Amino acid sequence: MNVVSFLTATFVLATMLSAYGQEPMASSPVPLSQLLAEAEANNPQITAADHGARAARQMAPQVATLPDPKFTYQQLSVGSPKPFAGYTNSDFSYVGVGASQELPYPGKLRLRGKVAERDADTKQAEVELTKTSIADAVKADYLQLAYLQQTLGILRQNEGVLDQLIQSATAHYQVGQGTQQDVMQAQVERTKIVREITMHHQQMWQVQAHLKGLLHRDQGSADVVTEDLTETPLKRTSAELLAMVRQGNPQIQADATSIREQDAQLESAKREGKPDFELGYMYQNTDRKYRDYYMLTFDVRFPRKKRINAEIAEAAENRAESQQTLDAHLQQQLAEVQQGYVKATSDEELLKEYREGLIPQSDATYRATLNAYGSNREQFFHVLTYFTDVLNLKLEYAQTLQDHEAALAHLESLTGGTLR
Repeated sequence: MNVVSFLTATFVLATMLSAYGQEPMASSPVPLSQLLAEAEANNPQITAADHGARAARQMAPQVATLPDPKFTYQQLSVGSPKPFAGYTNSDFSYVGVGASQELPYPGKLRLRGKVAERDADTKQAEVELTKTSIADAVKADYLQLAYLQQTLGILRQNEGVLDQLIQSATAHYQVGQGTQQDVMQAQVERTKIVREITMHHQQMWQVQAHLKGLLHRDQGSADVVTEDLTETPLKRTSAELLAMVRQGNPQIQADATSIREQDAQLESAKREGKPDFELGYMYQNTDRKYRDYYMLTFDVRFPRKKRINAEIAEAAENRAESQQTLDAHLQQQLAEVQQGYVKATSDEELLKEYREGLIPQSDATYRATLNAYGSNREQFFHVLTYFTDVLNLKLEYAQTLQDHEAALAHLESLTGGTLR
């Protein structure tokens, strides 16, 4: 294959890949805070959890209210099963009406209501936990999308630079100052960039789809355009972040609320061992020539000790389980915070090295080599090598920046604070 045929085929392939990868985007960047508010308002998981918490709030009035009263109607026949048989000729036949009311031991209803209130508090804490989880996912998608959009610009810019290098290599080859291999290698590098652009578009579509799902947007709606990624210095110390976990971590708060619920459940279980009562009154009317009857009843129900002891033991074990769960989650969250802190601080040092050392030095070397190549004092292979080095360093810088901001975003979720 001659050089002209190779260049033509490569140009056609690159054009097809570029056309495939291009996707129109909205022109106005959306701040992350706006998407977080939208997700909190519209995400179905948050909405469902909120309805569950509201439903739990309605349990306390149900369990803290006296049992339903009973109204009774009686009719006693004498001498025959027919209704009112003997009513006029026997003082045993009567028509009676009455009412009765169960009366739980004092304090039982209050404690049952307290358990229900604590359960509602737990459900509300789980709502906050769901909000944090969704917010963390939105932040991750937003930062990933910002990285892809930023690196897409880098790739397109370098694609244009590489086009100029190809023209320069072709011109050198045509006058006998270069080789066919130089042109072919440059075309291969350009094809690699086009492939990376196409892959970036594919990843962006995937992130866009997931992000729209979190926002409860229609998948056919306009794509989200992010603001540019910028480095946010971590101003908190490790000790400060670890202290914030105990006070603001949503999972720890939910676990602590669950322990309070189990405390109330244990207290209520102990109270359930007390007897309950039932008070009833019945009026029985006979024929007017006989005297009426009046009946007052008072019942006492004694709970079986075996059942009550089992309930108390169950509540105690549940309370111990909740405490151990809290301790386990606390250690896990503290470890994640420490890891995030190390990641963020290390990335800050690495970003500085990229920004102040690696990228400027590599770029200077590339430009010097390019100038030398223009004067026929350097090989094109070296120009292409340094060009690729600069491109890779810029992409690595963008990836490190995204990793740094993602670490800070996750630290926000773990500590409940604002770090970005």
